[in-house]
Amino acid sequence: MAFSSLGTSHRSTVTGRRGMIASAHPLASLAGLRILIEGGNAIDAAIATAAALNVVEPYMSGIGGVGYLHIYSAREKEHKIVDYVGLTPKAAELDLYKSVAEQDRGPLSPLVPGACGGWLAALERYGSMDAAQVFAPAIEYAEQGYALTVINSTFYSGAVPDLLRFKTGGETYLLDGQAPKPGEVVVQKDLAETFRRVAAEGPDTFYKGTIAESIAGYMAETGGLITMQDLADFTPTFVDPICVDYRGHQIFAPPLPCQAIQYLETLAIMEGFDVADMGHNTAETLHRFIETTKLAMADRIAYAAIDNPPTAGLLSPDFAAERRALIGDKAQFSAGERLFPGAPTGEVPPGDPRQWMHECTTHFDAIDAEGNAVACTQSLGSGFGSAMVVPGTGVALNNFMRWFDLEPSSPNAVGPAKKNEMCVSPAQVWDKGGLRLLIGTPGSYGILQTTPQMIMNILDHKMNVQAGIEAARVKTGEPGYGVSAETRIDAEVFAELERRGHQFSYIGDYSAGVGGGQGIMVDPDTGSFMGGADPRRDGYALGW
Repeated sequence: MAFSSLGTSHRSTVTGRRGMIASAHPLASLAGLRILIEGGNAIDAAIATAAALNVVEPYMSGIGGVGYLHIYSAREKEHKIVDYVGLTPKAAELDLYKSVAEQDRGPLSPLVPGACGGWLAALERYGSMDAAQVFAPAIEYAEQGYALTVINSTFYSGAVPDLLRFKTGGETYLLDGQAPKPGEVVVQKDLAETFRRVAAEGPDTFYKGTIAESIAGYMAETGGLITMQDLADFTPTFVDPICVDYRGHQIFAPPLPCQAIQYLETLAIMEGFDVADMGHNTAETLHRFIETTKLAMADRIAYAAIDNPPTAGLLSPDFAAERRALIGDKAQFSAGERLFPGAPTGEVPPGDPRQWMHECTTHFDAIDAEGNAVACTQSLGSGFGSAMVVPGTGVALNNFMRWFDLEPSSPNAVGPAKKNEMCVSPAQVWDKGGLRLLIGTPGSYGILQTTPQMIMNILDHKMNVQAGIEAARVKTGEPGYGVSAETRIDAEVFAELERRGHQFSYIGDYSAGVGGGQGIMVDPDTGSFMGGADPRRDGYALGW
């Protein structure tokens, strides 16, 4: 069976036989492809891509951030998640956070940065090159500078007020206090030196040595919470993915407290509907998807961050059938995508599965001819994270405290040395014959809605990967009946959904507000690759 030609896209698909990278920036994809051409495997290429994205998309992710590397190792015949989401500092107490402002930017907002440890742990266990080789493209981009794209400049412009609040953020990323314009060159020599030092000395320099001292010293100076002990205690972990069956495929994703459980439950519920027969982005399909999302969202909020969560119950066919039965002809009221103090009580309550047992993020994929494969989603949180850069290092610190709740009753409330209920959630799709799809997206809580839409586009509607990524999307999540929607969906569909009680806000033909997905498909007959990348951001796939 050859790749599907179904689905319309304004950008051509990319094909290859020996390797492929799909990332959110062409220079990052080129960095990964260079490593593949030089003889590296997909894990080497993924770390090269991750580091390069730190340089060319510094507002999205970086060595001071967090994420998940979703890896299949052909050599080890092993499918693992490298979890490099850091804990909250030990001094993080709920009463320190009087409002979202303290979570959102500044010295109280970072989790312990995990990317450095995660990248190097993956490289040591599964890679074939040393860190100096893998970091070389990122070091080159940082030292010599890169010219901004139009989308780069847009993201820089949106962050200017926050970067100017903190001296080092503005000094690192702005030119004379202004956002650089398209075509202007940004140089990051401090970051290049950090990469060079980490490559030579390993993770200890970042978590116990000179870089750790710089991070902890800067935090102490500015009223932050991260200490040398917090850094020294960080260890990335290798965990098994969880999965759900959908249309003869297994959809694999990171385990709880990763929020991927929401889109896996969504797919489990949607499997009970004939999505292909209902049609793509029709009123029938979208109504059921939106209502399914509300149910899965309520369950994720209730269970994702508790001790001993009922993963098997949440993904069981019986529980999916029970939740599916609640979907009627009319829109239901939703309490939203997270718990807020004083938020309205929703009319879509969580089920009981135990009886059955602001956002700036990036996603990329890598694959090689031997069958090694990586789907990775990593992030700084909001644009440029905390907006604080550790002096002399070029390390932008994340602001993932923002993704904890300030509601004391929430399982995901702020607390010391605590794991976040994390939205980044890269997927791998397999069938009985092997890997068929690597896919994921940025988009904060919207990741959990964009990912299943892309998967259904490909599996139900038989679109090729580029068309499946480009297709118009919807997103619900604000308290009430609201849905954000791209305007390429037919006006008659919106009219029918409004009759059913949905309330729409329109976000244009292509909106980065519903993500920026990347994906790679594997042809089951030939083993060749087809890559897709999202025009909503700077996504590009490259293969050879």
